[in-house]
Amino acid sequence: MNRFPGFKLRIALWGYALLWALGLPLALFYLWRRGRKDSDYRSHIAERFGLGGTPMADAVWVHAVSLGEFRSAVPLINALLEQGERVVITHFTPAGRRSSTQIYADEIAAGRVRVVWVPFELGFCFAGFFHRFTPKYGLVMEVEVWPRMIMAARRHDIPLFMCNAQYPSKAFERDGKIGLRAQLMQGFAGALVKSDLQARRFAQVGVTGIEITGELRFDQPIPPAQIAAGRTLKPARDIVVIASAIEGEDTGYISAIRAVRDVRDTLFVYVPRRPERFDEVAQQIEAAGLRLARRSKILAKDLSGNLPEGIDVFYGDSLGEMYFYLAMADRVVVGGGFNPKGAHNIIEPLALKKPVLVGPETWTIEYPFTEAEAAGVARSVPDFEALAQALIARDDPTPAQIDAFFAAHAGATARTLAGIAALRA
Repeated sequence: MNRFPGFKLRIALWGYALLWALGLPLALFYLWRRGRKDSDYRSHIAERFGLGGTPMADAVWVHAVSLGEFRSAVPLINALLEQGERVVITHFTPAGRRSSTQIYADEIAAGRVRVVWVPFELGFCFAGFFHRFTPKYGLVMEVEVWPRMIMAARRHDIPLFMCNAQYPSKAFERDGKIGLRAQLMQGFAGALVKSDLQARRFAQVGVTGIEITGELRFDQPIPPAQIAAGRTLKPARDIVVIASAIEGEDTGYISAIRAVRDVRDTLFVYVPRRPERFDEVAQQIEAAGLRLARRSKILAKDLSGNLPEGIDVFYGDSLGEMYFYLAMADRVVVGGGFNPKGAHNIIEPLALKKPVLVGPETWTIEYPFTEAEAAGVARSVPDFEALAQALIARDDPTPAQIDAFFAAHAGATARTLAGIAALRA
């Protein structure tokens, strides 16, 4: 049986620990700097050191680094709570933390859920965290491989599982050449993965205890109030939602908006990925000569209100309301795909029977994009000019096609619970 960790990985881990020890002031400076735009980065700093937060023994630990990972975790967290478990949720970003504290406000008040920052990547920080929470086991959502987290969990005899996991093709190819990250994955107690292909990839790098469970996002609860508000607000115009646009894409999206508006009367709903970008991107859109109305200025907190006549862009400068924006759409462009970092989640728009377009970089959503493309419910386009042409053409799948695709991929929550039980047996 192979020893874990091997000699090369041990050396790398020592170097990693030294870098973190020396770089801790830089990490604190990073949080301070991010806190200039979002003050929550500076809140509850003690939790970053494994301190603070009301202790909770024998809980299930769910790590969801940010909002996207948290959304995929919601159906599983709900199922765990229904089983009588208590849950401690860790985040790195304020977007994830705000969402979880809002969604689980009642459970937090009842002492069934705790929400804290994930500790810094230092052994003593995780030692403090495990002393306060002593979790039964941990679930790391999506593609998160943090060396100190893995090693600390092993040291404290806490089974740590990859959950809703995928091994993107670019990362798989890179790790095959370097090897250390792939070897580090062997430190997990097991993996709950999205597809047969992902299972083969994880097995190839030496991960054991693999259960194929599917994609949890197919089971996400859909907030009915947001859907109702979006449908009520929707004007009698063709509407395209650009969801989760990331830095570096805005200029291209603006050019596509102008190209489409020259041909068709189309209202665009533009939702940037990060709140700290809201003002900057709004200024870019207005500088391009497009008439813009901001959600924060024209709608009440409960989403009531009216869209002004004659606008080109309804600007989504809010958090936690994506389903509201998607409910208005006739088709959806999911951001990230025109950036090497890769496209974001396509499942939420598909859940509302909305056709999806993404850029060429789909490696981050290999599952389920490959299956969605084969089913004809999602398409990749090579550039922004092709995006504009696709939006003008309106060659959309039927709701029945999307229904069939969804039916074929639902049920991941139940399979994940069964997978956890099998790995812990």
